Amino acid sequence: MRIVSLVPSATETLFALGLDREIVGVSQDCDFPPEAKTKAIVVRSRLPQEATPAERERMTREYVGRGESLYRVDGELLAGLEPDLVLTQDLCSVCAATPDELQEALGYCSRRPEVLSLDPRDLADVWRDILWIGERTGRRSGAEAHLESIGKRLGQIESEVQIESEPRRVVLLEWLEPFYVGGHWVPEMVECAGGLDVLGRVRRPAYRVTEEEIIAAKPEVIFVAPCGHGAEAARQEYLSHTFSAAWADVPAVRKGQVFALDANSYVSRPAGRLVTGIEAMAKALHPSLVVRPKAEWALLPVPTDRAGQRSASAGSGSL
Repeated sequence: MRIVSLVPSATETLFALGLDREIVGVSQDCDFPPEAKTKAIVVRSRLPQEATPAERERMTREYVGRGESLYRVDGELLAGLEPDLVLTQDLCSVCAATPDELQEALGYCSRRPEVLSLDPRDLADVWRDILWIGERTGRRSGAEAHLESIGKRLGQIESEVQIESEPRRVVLLEWLEPFYVGGHWVPEMVECAGGLDVLGRVRRPAYRVTEEEIIAAKPEVIFVAPCGHGAEAARQEYLSHTFSAAWADVPAVRKGQVFALDANSYVSRPAGRLVTGIEAMAKALHPSLVVRPKAEWALLPVPTDRAGQRSASAGSGSL
């Protein structure tokens, strides 16, 4: 079977199921595992990689306002790869190419491949999609084993975080310029980690909020997880942001409970590594928790002073 994956999360799952040789094409954003970057790139973003977060937000709104796609699918390359199966998504036109964007490219193919469109809205959908991919690729048993491993890790977290009588109030920032809070499966991740997402909405897209709304929510913990960013990039974005004086009175800021997360690997992509993101959140919410090393690497404390700005003495250590 020859497979083209237009979605980073699907590419990750295909590799997890041992289908590395069957993958013949991917998107520009497919970077895990590293071997994914050796595959032919069928989809590229129209947004310049060097654009700032504010510029990306502006250009995204302009493209969407004109009804134009943020991605370009190379139809000739796709046809030349002669795929039997193409994996795409219908969840977010900002994050990856959608089925509508794929249709024109498929016109170049003399033999139309099967198209599997993924649309996860919550954690149950994410786990379902892993099984779905396994079924369509003849790797059902591998998918079941992958899910069993994830389930054991989730069960371990649940058993350890139940010691808390009241979940801590959490806000997860999916973007900072302007502010967006995470949606879909993200509030469930927070809940699995032993917290309460006070602004996010399960099964609904991320949405824009004001600084005043975040302050009014009085979060005890803030996770900074800009979509597509690693932990250090998220940390630096927070430190370079200008907040109002009232930000210093947010409980999470006042008590030093602001953490940068590797969203690109463990929060934004609906695949198996979300369990590592949950472990990282649990570690922040419950410092005594023993988690896998990768969960600790995914998490960086963000030092702030009373004004919520960069601290001159800030280090770059991790939990």
